[in-house]
Amino acid sequence: MDDSARDLLSPLPPSAKLVYYVLDEEGRFDQTGLAEETRLSTRTVRFAIEKLTEVGLVEEGLCPRDARRSVYAPVPESERSAESDPEVASDPDAEAPTAAAVAED
Repeated sequence: MDDSARDLLSPLPPSAKLVYYVLDEEGRFDQTGLAEETRLSTRTVRFAIEKLTEVGLVEEGLCPRDARRSVYAPVPESERSAESDPEVASDPDAEAPTAAAVAED
C-alpha cells in the first residue's frame, strides 16, 4: 500500500480500513464476498464502501456474471485524482467567496 492511500485511510473508520486492505490484497469483490471475507455485516461493508468511494480509494464496477450486482476494486494510485485528497475536499476555509467578501468589492 502506498503512502497516499495511508493518508486517505487515516480518518476513516476501522471497517473501511479492513475492507480496503482486503480489496488491496485480494482484488475485486462484490458486497457479499467482502462481508464473508471480512466477517463484517453487509450493512457495515456498504457503509465502508461508501466512505472509500467518497475519498477515491475504491471504484464500483459491474459484475461480469450478473449485471445486477456491483463489484468493488481499489483505485490504482496513478488514477486517483487530487480532488480526493481529504485535506482539500473537507477544508471549510477553502477559497469560497462569502457574501460579506462579495459586498466589500
